[in-house]
Amino acid sequence: MNLEAQWIVGFVDGEGCFHVSINPHVEMSAGFQVLPEFTVVQHKRDVQILHALKAHFGCGVVRVNHGDRMAYRVRAQDHLLERIIPFFMLHPLKTKKNVDFLKFRDCLLLMEKGAHLTADGIADIRKIAAGMNRGTDVSR
Repeated sequence: MNLEAQWIVGFVDGEGCFHVSINPHVEMSAGFQVLPEFTVVQHKRDVQILHALKAHFGCGVVRVNHGDRMAYRVRAQDHLLERIIPFFMLHPLKTKKNVDFLKFRDCLLLMEKGAHLTADGIADIRKIAAGMNRGTDVSR
């Protein structure tokens, strides 16, 4: 199945999520692990769409999400930076989800510079991530 870029944009606007979690992790240098993730969830009857997204981006996994829901997930930092971010920079999302995407990108760019390895960097990433997926904040 060949997916067109603008179809992907519309689909991700409706069904996708850009998320950054920050979890305590004693083995990490700053005491926390930063986990960025791009996810699209669908009912299992439409799993072929998730596999088509995986084929289009050439990365990620399709797995059971919860019950009868399946998810396409990309978590690898290099795949997010080299495939997902450039795609949505070239083909911007049309809804307020673009604000979350840009914050997601900001977090990944900080991680690329090693910010997730320091307490100050974790604080910066936490501040950005806290403003994501709220549905109201359109500022960056």
